[in-house]
Amino acid sequence: MRSWKLALLLSSAVVIAGPLPADAAQVLITPEEAALPPPKGAVASERRGITRGPKVDVVTSPGELRSPMHFRLKFEPYGGAKIDPDSVKVIYLRTPNVDLTSRVRSFVQPTGIDMPEVELPAGEHMVRVDVKDSDGRIGTTSFVLKVAP
Repeated sequence: MRSWKLALLLSSAVVIAGPLPADAAQVLITPEEAALPPPKGAVASERRGITRGPKVDVVTSPGELRSPMHFRLKFEPYGGAKIDPDSVKVIYLRTPNVDLTSRVRSFVQPTGIDMPEVELPAGEHMVRVDVKDSDGRIGTTSFVLKVAP
């Protein structure tokens, strides 16, 4: 096929398919990633004890969720420090782990992560979030998102 015919065919496909709607839900975890085996011995844990590192709170409603959902995390620095948004890492705990950071990057603020509409497959999804403050202190939290079928 000549290159101009191929270009015309591809441009027609783009016009027919059209752009994605601006309000389309962001895929946080794909079904293929959810099918990966969970890590052995991993458990979600809350940070306990006295620390000056930043805190990560899950604001998303607890309990069973429905997809698409509103995904929100709140960052809380201490001692006058500020959260470094570039330090935020979001990891889907699987074997092997899946780095979700690039999928949430545009929603990261110094105050937290706010994604209005997120798609996740049904099941239990263990996620770890790491964040660093301007004093170099690290805060980490792991949590489970339980998504109903």
